[in-house]
Amino acid sequence: MAGFRMHISTSALCGVGYGAVAVKLLGHPPETAILAAGLTAIGGMLPDLDSDSGTPIREMFGLAAAVVPLLLFKRLEAMGLSHEGILSAIVVIYLVVRYGLSALFKRLTIHRGMFHSIPCMLIFGLLVYLAYDSPLHSTRILLGLGVMIGFLSHLVLDEIYSVDFNGLHIKLKSSAGSAVKFFSPSFFATTVCYGILGALIFLTYAELKVQGHPSARQLQAQLPPRP
Repeated sequence: MAGFRMHISTSALCGVGYGAVAVKLLGHPPETAILAAGLTAIGGMLPDLDSDSGTPIREMFGLAAAVVPLLLFKRLEAMGLSHEGILSAIVVIYLVVRYGLSALFKRLTIHRGMFHSIPCMLIFGLLVYLAYDSPLHSTRILLGLGVMIGFLSHLVLDEIYSVDFNGLHIKLKSSAGSAVKFFSPSFFATTVCYGILGALIFLTYAELKVQGHPSARQLQAQLPPRP
């Protein structure tokens, strides 16, 4: 299978391309494109949260502990918390993600389980969409889609490396089909994964229905013309 460095290199390249498309074709500001590119690179590491090796878990949860509070900062601010309250919440979130969730993942996950699946890819994309508070609906979609692109690059790369090319003979390794999948051998893991996905889809639908975020073009049309 592809190694950790190969995955992060591939997703980082995807992020660079995705950021360029966001600026040149979709008209997003460069700072938004840089954030989308970074999340795409991070997305390429997410499936290995179930790795048997300690390196992906340590690196990913260390990074997630720093990124998650940043994504939630605007929501914490909107809750009316004081400056000290926001800082306290950030510290608590960091500790919970860095140490609490990482220990839980080591106990409950198995490598190439539902973390290597299309439903899990959708879960992470929706989590980013819901966590990032922005008046621009297109920005939230851009960031969520970026995570999913990086995540998918990891799954596809694993499937490519599961094919053994030996001259004219092509042989599938035992790991073939264990990355790009919709179900796992564990009925419980599959059920939990789809339960989480269903809940996130419902929350996304409810938020869109209630808030009705305007698009980037609608907001730009409301701005006064530049002199």
